Amino acid sequence: LGLLSLGATSAHAADDSLAVQAQAAWQRITDIQAWQGDAHWRTIASPYTRHWRPSDEHRHVYALGMERQSADHWLLGASYFRNSFGQPSAYTYLGRRSDGVLAEPRLFFQWSLGVLYGYKGKYKSKVPLNLNGFAPGGVVSLGWQFDAQRSIVLHALGDAGVMLQLGYDWR
Repeated sequence: LGLLSLGATSAHAADDSLAVQAQAAWQRITDIQAWQGDAHWRTIASPYTRHWRPSDEHRHVYALGMERQSADHWLLGASYFRNSFGQPSAYTYLGRRSDGVLAEPRLFFQWSLGVLYGYKGKYKSKVPLNLNGFAPGGVVSLGWQFDAQRSIVLHALGDAGVMLQLGYDWR
């Protein structure tokens, strides 16, 4: 019984720790002052996407968007793009950027989670959990910051492919 209650206490402590961490993250995200001060805007554009399994149905994909990065590297953004099937689409998201990957200050990792819109009609099954064109979305990325303004990023698009993105930070 002692081992069982010790395990339950440890699990409960882990749950409390996750809850505390989630609450702290939410407070940082919703702190209006964190989105001001040292925060900045980033313009993003994607000229190229590579599909892992090309299809005759695929069209050229392009994307344009804006992100707001807080002083502590949280991201809030929106992107308009033409999806792989030529449909106008959008992605609104919240994410986070981590600089200094592999001890290289210019290399960064970033993730985002949000809502994807635009895969409709016969292409609605191309994204999971699609409901009337709306679906949850997530992107993981690896990028290189050339200088204070210019960056290049590779976005992993699930099992579909990879997107190249160019960014300009308005600092």
